[in-house]
Amino acid sequence: MSKNIYRSFNEPDRQSLRYEERFLAEDQGLITCLEVGRRMRLEHPELAKKAMRGELPPMGWKGGVEKPKPATRFGTLFYLAQWQGIRGEDLNIDLDEEPELTCTATGVKVIFTGDRRKYCTTENSD
Repeated sequence: MSKNIYRSFNEPDRQSLRYEERFLAEDQGLITCLEVGRRMRLEHPELAKKAMRGELPPMGWKGGVEKPKPATRFGTLFYLAQWQGIRGEDLNIDLDEEPELTCTATGVKVIFTGDRRKYCTTENSD
C-alpha cells in the first residue's frame, strides 16, 4: 500500500513545532520542506521563476543541477517537497515511488528518492 503525503499549498505554516514534530512525524519532514519552499518563493523570486520553468536549481537539499552531466542523478524527497513549495504547488509525494524530473536548463534527469544510499554516493555529487 502506497504512502502518499499531501498538503495543500494554501494551508498555513505550522507554528512552534519541535524538531521531532517537524522531521520525525508521519510526513518525515516533507511538510516542513514545503513550508520552507513557500517562504523561498517570496524571498527569492528569481529562484521561483527558474523552478516554474521546470529547472531544478540548487537549494538546501540534494537534487538541484547546476551543469549538464551525462548520468542520471538522485535527489532527496526533501528537495522535491521544497521545489513543489517554491513552484506554488501542493505537496504531493508518494513515499513508495521514486519520481523522475528532467531539468529544463541542463537536460539532466533526477530521480527523487527517500533511500539515502542512492543520493549519498560520491559519483552523484556536483
